[in-house]
Amino acid sequence: MNAIVALCHFCELHGPRTLFCTEVLHAPLPQGAESGDSPSQGEQAEEEEGGIQMSSRIRSHSPAEGASVEASSPGPKKSDMCEGCRSLAVGHPGYISHDKETSIKYVSHQHPNHPQLFSIVRQACVRSLSCEVCPGREGPIFFGDEQHGFVFSHTFFIKDSLARGFQRWYSIIAIMMDRIYLINSWPFLLGKIRGIIDELQGKALKVFEAEQFGCPQRAQRMNTAFTPFLHQRNGNAARSLTSLTSDDNLWACLHTSFAWLLKACGSRLTEKLLEGAPTEDTLVQMEKLADLEEESESWDNSEAEEKAPVFSEGSEGRERTKHLTDLSSRSDGGSWQPRKLAVFKSLRHMRQVLGAPSFRMLAWHVLMGNQVIWKSRDVDLVQSAFEILRTMLPVGCVCVIPYSNQYEEAYRCNFLGLSPQVQIPAHVLSSEFAVIVEVHMAPHPSVYPVGPEDDQSLSKYEFVVTSGSPVSADRVGPTILNKIEAALTNQNLSVDVVDQCLICLKEEWMKWTVAPKRTHRNS
Repeated sequence: MNAIVALCHFCELHGPRTLFCTEVLHAPLPQGAESGDSPSQGEQAEEEEGGIQMSSRIRSHSPAEGASVEASSPGPKKSDMCEGCRSLAVGHPGYISHDKETSIKYVSHQHPNHPQLFSIVRQACVRSLSCEVCPGREGPIFFGDEQHGFVFSHTFFIKDSLARGFQRWYSIIAIMMDRIYLINSWPFLLGKIRGIIDELQGKALKVFEAEQFGCPQRAQRMNTAFTPFLHQRNGNAARSLTSLTSDDNLWACLHTSFAWLLKACGSRLTEKLLEGAPTEDTLVQMEKLADLEEESESWDNSEAEEKAPVFSEGSEGRERTKHLTDLSSRSDGGSWQPRKLAVFKSLRHMRQVLGAPSFRMLAWHVLMGNQVIWKSRDVDLVQSAFEILRTMLPVGCVCVIPYSNQYEEAYRCNFLGLSPQVQIPAHVLSSEFAVIVEVHMAPHPSVYPVGPEDDQSLSKYEFVVTSGSPVSADRVGPTILNKIEAALTNQNLSVDVVDQCLICLKEEWMKWTVAPKRTHRNS
């Protein structure tokens, strides 16, 4: 989660101050954090927890180094800070956590190194401890804007036997620019931050009770003579949170908690790609698969009962079963695959090989549901052509017989591959509901264009596309044909994009064919 979590304190001398903040880094570490990144610079023991590799890097700086870091830091100067306003010692490089799963680093300092982030955190700190306060001064609140970010703030008190009212005021804030994400994370942040606050208050309460038992401050203050208020608070303001909780590892623990909070809050809400409703082709394939499973179960049950299939005529029934099995293997709805590497690579490639007029005639007959007949000696060429042409039709409208030695009627298949010796009936040759593609050896191979996508030589073939109705090519084709040709001629679209366009066009085409009937029925 791209956010910043910070611990803030209202100092009696200097007002609202940022004590400790943890930020997420996707880029290389800042200069101050990189200074302790190598093991030779005193890296302490590392602990792995929840995919985050924790590293506490502490090395002593010389006074000159400390002064240079302080001069370049956007935070307040040393003279403007007391012990209660400071968390890490001068020269402390901060704490760094490496998330091995996402290669993200979580860095903790007293102030963000970037001046703009420092200004955002500083403003959020002031608002959380001054004007943006919930009733009772303890509890969560939300505020912010588009320019300075949105803030989840939870204010609370820490017991201190030397403070006015025996308590000091703190807040934990979470800042990010995504308002919706922060609001959706409200229950999660409230529960986890409330747990951190309870732990801090519990430690401070133990120290407070021990100090009160040893030297009760309430009775001592009542017996002390009146002194000016400013003089008294000067002696009580400078007390750090580590002394209030008696925990020397407080900042390392807070870094662990803040880093885990950022990681967990960022991973609990994830974006998911919804594919939507299944396409018509998917539904048809599911139905065919269900029919095949039901048929196989029925055959298994009949074999288990040792009963032969019941047909009205024995020999005719066996012949019919053989014929259906052969037909199902040839006229598939998506299971048939070419035996070798496809000769035609795509519809665009086929259009380049056949030529625009011949391809338009062929595509017109395919989309109109007419029978497409290919005659060639090259079986692989015919199968690859059918594999490409079938992409223009829905799965349920495709019935293929890849290669046959005799003509099959149109009701048997709409894609038929034949050897050159097969005689086509005269009524088919003169029919306007069929198109024939004859593949011959080209007398002049260089005359016929071959697309750049071809890795096999198609220049040796000549493709002759004919139909019984010569005006079929001149007819105004369906709208989907014009859209397909527009996509194929657009060289800015890749083959994969054209395939997706075909899927969308088929879905639009099938829905459009149903919509007019419903509209007419309602009217």
